Amino acid sequence: MNDVLHKLPEFAANHLALVGLFVAILVALIATEVGSLFRKWKALTPAGLTQLINRDNPLMIDLSASTDFEKAHVPGAKNVAMSQFDPENKDLAKAKDLPVVLIDKDGRTLSKPAARLVKAGFSRVFVLDGGTAAWQGAQLPTAKGKK
Repeated sequence: MNDVLHKLPEFAANHLALVGLFVAILVALIATEVGSLFRKWKALTPAGLTQLINRDNPLMIDLSASTDFEKAHVPGAKNVAMSQFDPENKDLAKAKDLPVVLIDKDGRTLSKPAARLVKAGFSRVFVLDGGTAAWQGAQLPTAKGKK
């Protein structure tokens, strides 16, 4: 171990690009983790969503494209086009006290809509981590069609 520590400065000097890339990745990873600690919404696993459904009957909003929603979605989810998603909508505002779960095809585009819900005054906002793909991957039942 002591030998490795003595060779580390030499390695770093000979491989500046690798060391720089490592530092950049490390900083990005730390920033992502710190950001997730301070955000006002929570990510759920499929098992966590199942527990929330059984316990609190949340409002589930699927922001997937309608064609993806029709192929497979979490039972009970309502499809809303991303372009039509408005947390200030009077119908949605009635659900401010309910837990709200945002879902999409793969869970990649939900951080901004979740932040908009929090900004609009929703206190219990969740995102299905991995989206419908994670739900299917956990071999949980899906629904098909428009409803």
